[in-house]
Amino acid sequence: MQKRSHEDRVQPSRMDSEQQRTSVDVKRRNDNEGPAVRTGLQRLLDKDAHNEREARLYEELRRKKIGLIMNHTSVDDQLKLSVDRLLAQGYEVVALFAPEHGIRGQKPAGAHVKHHIDPITQIPVYSLYGQTKQPTTEMLEDLDCLIYDIQDLGVRYYTYIYTLILAMKAASENALSFVVLDRPNPVTGTQIEGNRINPAFDSFVGGYHLPIRHGLTVGELARYMHAHLQLRCDLSVIPMEGWCRRDWYDQTGLPWTMPSPNATGLDMALLYAGTCLFEGTNVSEGRGTTKPFEWIGAPWITAQEWKEALDTYKLEGVQFRPVAFQPTTSKYQDALCSGVHVHISDRERMHPTRVGLTMLETLSALYPQHFKWQDPIKNRYFIDLLLGTDQVRKSLNAKRPVQAWLAEEEVSLTSYMEETKPYQLYES
Repeated sequence: MQKRSHEDRVQPSRMDSEQQRTSVDVKRRNDNEGPAVRTGLQRLLDKDAHNEREARLYEELRRKKIGLIMNHTSVDDQLKLSVDRLLAQGYEVVALFAPEHGIRGQKPAGAHVKHHIDPITQIPVYSLYGQTKQPTTEMLEDLDCLIYDIQDLGVRYYTYIYTLILAMKAASENALSFVVLDRPNPVTGTQIEGNRINPAFDSFVGGYHLPIRHGLTVGELARYMHAHLQLRCDLSVIPMEGWCRRDWYDQTGLPWTMPSPNATGLDMALLYAGTCLFEGTNVSEGRGTTKPFEWIGAPWITAQEWKEALDTYKLEGVQFRPVAFQPTTSKYQDALCSGVHVHISDRERMHPTRVGLTMLETLSALYPQHFKWQDPIKNRYFIDLLLGTDQVRKSLNAKRPVQAWLAEEEVSLTSYMEETKPYQLYES
């Protein structure tokens, strides 16, 4: 099939205002009419075109050989997988691409995914979380188009957004069109926080000068990165209907499908922007328990002592409760840990990055003989990759507080909001 030249392609910066604001004026649906929000996948399946450009796109996709970047979150409003629905409607899906955790969510965090044949659809699955994280020319040679349909968590550390960006780069290099089926940012598109990453610390858990809570949907992020990186793929985003920037995931009417094995719900998703930092330490982030990223602890912590130290900071929107737990996997497997359960009392006022940094600061001060950073790999500390800087680690090692550092860093978020505004698809 002949591919269009770069000059024939529509760039995100030139997309008409009709497409940019597709969902703004759509009214919420009643409970008996299904979820209030309809994802990009659902709109494609329903052939619901809001303008002529979308109508043309729907027809063009029926004539293309498609590579689908998906996982277990790629479901319609009846929880049926996108690959099954697209095949049933006659779309020619000839390849699947697996992010971290695999296309069916079967792999634990950090475990490599191998190329294989999907046993259900018999379609080849190419791993984007193994020997390569970007689709190769050989993987793409029989394709005309890549479609991305994965639920994000709204946090810089989450690897799915880097799979998106690298796949867009590959599409650009191989003259493929690229379509994003948009889904909600579960922790809203209005709350942005954390530092912007220093390029010296770019990695697959943080890059492209993004803040910790980036405040974008995957469709908006694709549009922003397309322009920011000056990519040459023909990018289209099928926006959601009914989503507003201020919406939390539990206001969408959509069922929560765990985006990764430890993404247990919305509280975890919000806390993850702060408590994921414990992955860079010798403290358990709650993996192997029923409350990952909500229960934080270690055998050498005195729970009440830590809780009282945290309470002195009077952090907004959270409460700390002493807790004991015994992880079945990961750090301190089968050992009794003590720590705190982070309860969210007001999600609008709670700032998870500030909470996570305060927890690190108090622990490093209370237990200097026990608290440690994970050993560096190739001279890079994992905590530095998560935070996008070595300043926090060095400050805490020197027993300097880090709250002032965060306040200074967040000044730069004003410029980030201005940079991303032209690529936003939804209003508050």
